[in-house]
Amino acid sequence: MCLNQTPPIQQTCCATNKLCHEGRLSLGCSVGTAALVLLPSVPQIYFGAVPKEWGAVLWGPVLYYALINLIIRFILRQNDYQIAIRASFLGFVGATSILLICFAPCVWKQFGVYGFFMAFFHYTEFLAIAWSNPKSLSADSFMLNHSWSYAAAATASWLEFILEVYLLPEFKSFYYVWLIGVVLCTFGEIVRKTAIFTASISFTHLVQYEKSGDHKLITHGIYAFARHPSYVGWFWWSIGTQFILLNPICILIYTVVSWKFFHDRIYCEEYTLLNFFRNDYKTYQDTVPTGLPFIKGFILE
Repeated sequence: MCLNQTPPIQQTCCATNKLCHEGRLSLGCSVGTAALVLLPSVPQIYFGAVPKEWGAVLWGPVLYYALINLIIRFILRQNDYQIAIRASFLGFVGATSILLICFAPCVWKQFGVYGFFMAFFHYTEFLAIAWSNPKSLSADSFMLNHSWSYAAAATASWLEFILEVYLLPEFKSFYYVWLIGVVLCTFGEIVRKTAIFTASISFTHLVQYEKSGDHKLITHGIYAFARHPSYVGWFWWSIGTQFILLNPICILIYTVVSWKFFHDRIYCEEYTLLNFFRNDYKTYQDTVPTGLPFIKGFILE
């Protein structure tokens, strides 16, 4: 789980069976932006007409920056603005990625698939928290500003992809391999979001160092098969993104760095969980694995 310095949003609707105001706002902005980007190209998508130089992808920047961003800046303020601008950006990225898949040359279609998975992952992180644990919701729940290292890793993957497209295009020709990435990303998304919904109010993007009154040990559902299913999902999703891009260097680097990150995070987190739940968590450790290969967590001797 990531560190999050933005204070939780004051919720206007905290019923567990309803999507709160911030969730509805984000949904409207994300879907609305995506619709405005895609609608002008619907006839071309439907009839399969490829525009010259796949110029349809230019609709995205024009509509997003000239219209949506401008409207949001004038209409919304403070927390609502911070949420809306992020949700609209992710809607724009998702829609533009679809245009790449439809109109771009074959080698760039992979980048469209990658962009779609990235946008979907980050937006649904916010939406899942908005539904399951709105009291912990903040603008940082989109996970767009996760850390400097996260941004550096993403940038490195883009640079490798672009360089290999122009210098080593044969690396991008194994389409059956990048489909493995689609499977890994889909699997990771399902596992992570299932974990969030199962844990409900016990899940937060914040690292918890003090036990709250409603913090419970979750051992049912997907947690009966892995102690840290949200990390399992994120681990395989991150590696899957590099399979989609067919980035051989980043596949290796992402695997090693992600494993090290979750190894250290789980070790520290389980030390806290043992303090929270003591023998109950020790029993849980003895019967359920972490879910990640060769990671045992903090084992109390």
